[in-house]
Amino acid sequence: MNRTEKAALLSAAIGALVMALKFGAFSLTGSIALYSDALESIINVVAAICAFVALRVASRPADDDHPYGHHKAEYFSAVIEGVLIIVAALLILREAYQGIVTPKPLDTPVIGLAVNGLATAINAAWGWVLLRRGRAWRSPALVADARHVIADVVTSCGVVFGLALVLVTGVLVIDPLVAGLVALQILWSGWTMMRDSLNGLMDQAASPELVLKLRRLISHHSEGALEAHDVRTRHAGSATFIDFHLVVPGEMTVADSHAICDRLEETIEGEIQGAVVTIHVEPGDHAKQRGVPVI
Repeated sequence: MNRTEKAALLSAAIGALVMALKFGAFSLTGSIALYSDALESIINVVAAICAFVALRVASRPADDDHPYGHHKAEYFSAVIEGVLIIVAALLILREAYQGIVTPKPLDTPVIGLAVNGLATAINAAWGWVLLRRGRAWRSPALVADARHVIADVVTSCGVVFGLALVLVTGVLVIDPLVAGLVALQILWSGWTMMRDSLNGLMDQAASPELVLKLRRLISHHSEGALEAHDVRTRHAGSATFIDFHLVVPGEMTVADSHAICDRLEETIEGEIQGAVVTIHVEPGDHAKQRGVPVI
């Protein structure tokens, strides 16, 4: 079991603890807003389990049926999580509507808020750690899980503020209204998560900053070649696939051109984490003016 898989399992365990605390807060108060917060915690647990399964699949080596590996499995996890978030938001909107129609008084709200506050603090600490680890390890599944946890923290803070207003003003309808706002925020979170994951499934190119770094590496480590052109990149989970055409003098031997390619591949894979490099060698008369000049 690798480090990302362990993080996903730990996320599921922490999510289960937070979920129990939030449902405890809901049972103490009967608050629809706290119900919405607790319902989202169920999605956190399910999403963490999905992330673990996806990471297990993504870590498998390439095989005959999947010669480029299984990296994209992580994106499917994030898409599933986005769908679950949207379903949860729709359930919360239904409860919020019923609460607006027939507002109900809250039971022991102070104790409920204290329990919910403890769950929120645990979530905030774990979300921060998980986001840093997910970005450092370039794991879309962990990053998606972390973003959901952080979104949960934001909504929990909004819930606490709304219930505090109920205590101060005595206006019961504030509780379902807050739940409705939470649902809208959750809908937005689910949509952005699905959008980012679908971009990965559609072979979205690497960031402009990474492409610029790549071009500089090619330019500074291609001694003996004439030019590189048709540089392409695409992300697939933790891997970044890179391919380009390298133009060499027509009289250069195969062994010498291969040595340049080996040097480039070693440099790029050492500087860009998860890089998988493919280079197509061409003779000098295939040079393009828009290529990457070799310094």
